[in-house]
Amino acid sequence: MGMRLKRTLQTASVAVVAGLLALLVWKVVHQTKGAAAELAKGKSPAAPHFDLARLDADGKLSLASLRGKVVVLNFWASWCGPCKSEAPRLESAWERWRGNGVVVVGVDAQDASSDARKFMRRYGLTYPNVHDGPGNVLPKYGVTGFPETYFVSRKGKLVGQRVQGEISDDKLASGIRRALTS
Repeated sequence: MGMRLKRTLQTASVAVVAGLLALLVWKVVHQTKGAAAELAKGKSPAAPHFDLARLDADGKLSLASLRGKVVVLNFWASWCGPCKSEAPRLESAWERWRGNGVVVVGVDAQDASSDARKFMRRYGLTYPNVHDGPGNVLPKYGVTGFPETYFVSRKGKLVGQRVQGEISDDKLASGIRRALTS
């Protein structure tokens, strides 16, 4: 085989592999799963159930036990940089809105519970936090990274849009207001 033909075939092979890799990355990034897929379609699916060990107290916390309250559900991990930045914001929202029947719930995942408790102490978190060490709840919601925040109505339905990445004060307040009126 001539040297020119060999180089042409190698270049074509590399181009095909690069194209397939780009397609895979695009599909992973743009493929929404779990309850997030329903939210993306403008629907209000039931918030997927969980019953997880508490980090802030003894026992477990079930999402079903919060029916009748608006829930700000924040998925986080102690090693996540943006989670550190938004933790005080979530604590402030808890303090401001809990008198209106709003509960902020943190779901620590893919993390050691000891690291999560240190994080909670460091940032003075007083709202309920649960531990999902291996991340079993993440696919039910369609969580793709940390932090990620969802809003649950009093009826147990996800409302509005999930917030991927660090949540702003405005998005937090508007999500809570929307959940309160749903």
